[in-house]
Amino acid sequence: MYVIAYDFGTTALKTCLFNIGSTMQVVARSVASYNLYILENGGAEQDADEWWQAVCSSTKELFKKTDVTPEQIAGIAFCAQMQGVVLVDEHGNALRRPMCFVDNRGVREFNECMGTGVIKVDGCSLYKLARNLLVNYAGSVSVKDPVWKYKWVENNEPEIFSKVYKWLDVGDYLVSRCTGRIVQTADSSFATFLYDTRKGKEGWNKGLVKMYGVRPEHLPPIIDCTDLVGGLTKRAAHDLGLKEGTSVFGGGDMTFVNIGAGCTKVGDTHIYVGTSGWVSTFLDHQKADFGARITGVLSAKRGYFNYYAELETAGKCLEWALHHLALDELGVYSKKTTTTDDPESEYASLYDCLSVEAGKVAPGANGVIFTPWLQGNRCPFEDSSVGGMFFNLGLDTDKRSMIRAVLEGICYHLRWMLECQAAKVKTSDPIRFVGGGSLSPVTCQMLADITGRTIETIDGGREAGAMGTALVVAAGIRGVDVLDLAQQLIHVSHAYVPNPKNKAVYERNYKVFKGLYKANAASFKRLNG
Repeated sequence: MYVIAYDFGTTALKTCLFNIGSTMQVVARSVASYNLYILENGGAEQDADEWWQAVCSSTKELFKKTDVTPEQIAGIAFCAQMQGVVLVDEHGNALRRPMCFVDNRGVREFNECMGTGVIKVDGCSLYKLARNLLVNYAGSVSVKDPVWKYKWVENNEPEIFSKVYKWLDVGDYLVSRCTGRIVQTADSSFATFLYDTRKGKEGWNKGLVKMYGVRPEHLPPIIDCTDLVGGLTKRAAHDLGLKEGTSVFGGGDMTFVNIGAGCTKVGDTHIYVGTSGWVSTFLDHQKADFGARITGVLSAKRGYFNYYAELETAGKCLEWALHHLALDELGVYSKKTTTTDDPESEYASLYDCLSVEAGKVAPGANGVIFTPWLQGNRCPFEDSSVGGMFFNLGLDTDKRSMIRAVLEGICYHLRWMLECQAAKVKTSDPIRFVGGGSLSPVTCQMLADITGRTIETIDGGREAGAMGTALVVAAGIRGVDVLDLAQQLIHVSHAYVPNPKNKAVYERNYKVFKGLYKANAASFKRLNG
């Protein structure tokens, strides 16, 4: 069975063609990019037509690399960044540029709703938090949550808002563009925190919809990730170079990465590092930690959840270091190691070089510590004004030490989120590590040393989202359990065991790292509030 999976990251689309039988093989892959527009008012937007152009070009590129024909494709699916806001008209056309998950301009809208009331928890109304907790063990406690983006458009762009037919997430919009059917998968619906997860009551909760001031008519019908949405329309098939009627599925990245990582048993924990990063533990019940901003999001299979903690900028920090620290000095970057113009392929090769250079520096980065908060932070503390910094620079600090500090800072923050999870649920040892970060043996060993856990990687771990997406399609078409299918086809390729020699220096630096936010929060607010 041939399946195409589209893994939508923050600035790049990875499109993979899989052959799924008794094994799972990547037949071909292609990459396309699109822009992330950062605005001065805290906005972060993308262009829906750029998304579609990326889908079309990367799909056609696949068939230049293989003998597989479009008629052999059994299904396609989208694994997309979540908590975006795509407002569409009745024909499914985007009415404005979609708002990305890191958009944080809805501060006023958040404060007007959640900042009211006599009793508050972390600045949020206890009454409203309690109502959310009762319904779905979650709450819109971050200014980056989708409802505040939706309300921002209502308050600031009334002409556009008056034309809204439905409110979609990224994957739902792309599925609609393929099928002409405007629906939303349950995981995307939950990510709005308006969804009721109680058994027998699954769906939009009328009380929460009213409490947050959302118009019920803007909320689309809900389906499960494993449900067939429909077939490719004639127009979409023409654009993509595929066969009309090809089966289409959809869902979110945090949902499908868990499947692709092979974390399908209760208690399995995985860490993902791509543009963003997260720690997620697979559960058969919901759990929430409002103080640390962690909640249990829906799994691809009903009745299961991913206890999920997010770092907004993970690999994005290394990309920043590449452009602003490395390219102007380290000689290894003077020659490109790839002949393609594809920015994602170039980034992968340069990432490898950065890892090699960082590996030349002793653990602890010569006392330099980096905070990976380049676009604010969500977990375990919510602060849109916080920024990244290098701490403890000296006259003898070189750029290799700073680059290693960037990698270590990402790992320190992942450990912080892991410890917050472990305080509420049982996390696993070993931990599965996926995403682009898992390609680097230096990062893998660093993560093992800093967390004190064995770190496992899998074949094709960079495409874990696409792999999970393809497995959902295959399970849906075959009518089998997606968790069982993932257990059969996803295998560990390597394991990294913590090196006890590095424990002391990492423990020292980690304690300093955790104290940096508290010591500097007020200064960040003065500068960026």
